[in-house]
Amino acid sequence: MTEIAPRIEKSVEDTCNHLKHYSAIRWVCAFMTFKVEWRNGYSALPPSSTLLVAFPGIGNIGKVAVDSIRELHETVEIARIHALGLPPLAELDEDGLLAPPHLSLCLSTTGKGTALLSLTGKGQPNEPGQQSSLAHELMEFFWEHEVESVLVLAGMLDPPGRKETFAVASSASFRIDMESMGVDVRRDEPKNGAIGLGALLASTGPLYNINSACIIASTVGSSGDVFGSQRIIEHLDRWFSFGLTIPAGGGEWLRERLKAMAPETQEDLVAEMTATHDAFYM
Repeated sequence: MTEIAPRIEKSVEDTCNHLKHYSAIRWVCAFMTFKVEWRNGYSALPPSSTLLVAFPGIGNIGKVAVDSIRELHETVEIARIHALGLPPLAELDEDGLLAPPHLSLCLSTTGKGTALLSLTGKGQPNEPGQQSSLAHELMEFFWEHEVESVLVLAGMLDPPGRKETFAVASSASFRIDMESMGVDVRRDEPKNGAIGLGALLASTGPLYNINSACIIASTVGSSGDVFGSQRIIEHLDRWFSFGLTIPAGGGEWLRERLKAMAPETQEDLVAEMTATHDAFYM
């Protein structure tokens, strides 16, 4: 595969600077559209890792799935991605410190010892140009740290009664690999494509020699679909043998995660941004 993303030759010392953040010293690496704030002693991603990605979207399916995987396994936040264009809301973090808007990059270890990376946040840049630039710089960052696969988790609007979970690959080689593992890989969905940062991350892997795909669960999309999140977790474990802990109690357990995310609303506002059930926001 031809590489079109140039490798940055500068050393870490040339591209990273120390930043004093309150009482802690952390490494911060600067890119054009974001800064990486390394945390908890980390300064690199584990090589050959799989990265799960999800943002708030239709039914919040992917976001609830990623949050649940983090909570059900030994997880540490290894970096924060401070990106341009995120909604300008600074919030208190788990240490009671006022943190700027960011995406959280975590490392989880499953019961069988599999190391899983995950990237999520409470939002994404609103401008298409910012989403595109951020997606390409993130993929370059992942490539530099030898991430092997990027799987974007999302929900897709569909009529009631259709409860399906499937994958869409961004390269023929990865599609063949997934099919050999028993993954239901579709060639005809989503017919009208997908929009948003997640869609760009799922589709640009071949440009950076990274396997990328989206894992989609169908949903009616009118409210948070905890059953769709459950299906995604179950299929991830079945297809990729990550050794995930499946949420006990199914829908009720995940419903609590959803309420914690959006306690004041059950309406899926993202659904209003899509013109058809096939053009969905990731």
